Amino acid sequence: MIIEKKECLRLLQENEEFLVLSHEHPDGDTLGCAFALCEILRLMGKKRAFRCADEVTKDFYYMTDSFVNDEVTEPFVICVDVADEELLGPLAEELGGKADLCIDHHMSNTYFAKATYLVNEAAACEIIYDLARSLPVEMNRYIRNCLYTGISTDTGCFRYMNTTARTFTIVASLMEQGIDSAMINKLMFETKTKSFLTLEMLARETLQYFFDGRCAMITITQDMYKQSGSTEHECYPITALPRQIEGVLVGVVIKQKADGSYGISVRTDSEIDASQICGRMGGGGHRGAAGCRSNGNIEDIKAQILDSVKISLEGINQ
Repeated sequence: MIIEKKECLRLLQENEEFLVLSHEHPDGDTLGCAFALCEILRLMGKKRAFRCADEVTKDFYYMTDSFVNDEVTEPFVICVDVADEELLGPLAEELGGKADLCIDHHMSNTYFAKATYLVNEAAACEIIYDLARSLPVEMNRYIRNCLYTGISTDTGCFRYMNTTARTFTIVASLMEQGIDSAMINKLMFETKTKSFLTLEMLARETLQYFFDGRCAMITITQDMYKQSGSTEHECYPITALPRQIEGVLVGVVIKQKADGSYGISVRTDSEIDASQICGRMGGGGHRGAAGCRSNGNIEDIKAQILDSVKISLEGINQ
């Protein structure tokens, strides 16, 4: 069921215990939403707990170091920045069908929760910002830092085409009230671990071009993680790498998972809809950034995603 803002606010105000869930391989937006919402609920006198299928990496320490879960027994379950129940990863086995509310900005949302508050914002944290302003709380520095993290990371530090005038208005408001933007920017956009740099070098060696250089593809294997000492959690910045190459309209990164399946990330030029490319393989996302999953032989998977890319490229030539 799709709900409006008024109903979303009612659900947050009328329930007393909450379990807030982020998607697997958590990024800045899902974590920013989750921890900001948990703090908002705490300030409202509610009990709240956070869970994610994967470990939160150390660069988000400013969100996690002071956070302690409350004990909740029969919580109202909220998913934030989660477009599909499968994105909960292993938690889907335990909590599948139990989501009471989903707060999301992906137009490809599958409406798996009992209620879905869906707004087409640049980042899901923009939705949390708007909700917070309508709730009986005063946003503290912790909340503002969480929200800035989500907005800045999901817009590529305000470089991606999803960035809007509203995005800058919200961030200006957060900065006027006080945030640690320099610290967050350094952690999110300027700091790389040695293991990540090794992984990035290995990934670059797999770079392939297709369709007269309009598509670039990188493949990351489990063996690369072992060689570099890196993990899947660290490889997120690589998803933007192929699209940054001059002349490339579609960037594809294929990542082998521990179970042998593959996650595919697609980033596109403004002319091409990444969600359509991934949608042909059962995935989804945004116009400029989307993803899907596949099982089988890697060469077959490459052929499938390239077939979908070809359809989209042909569409802009007509």
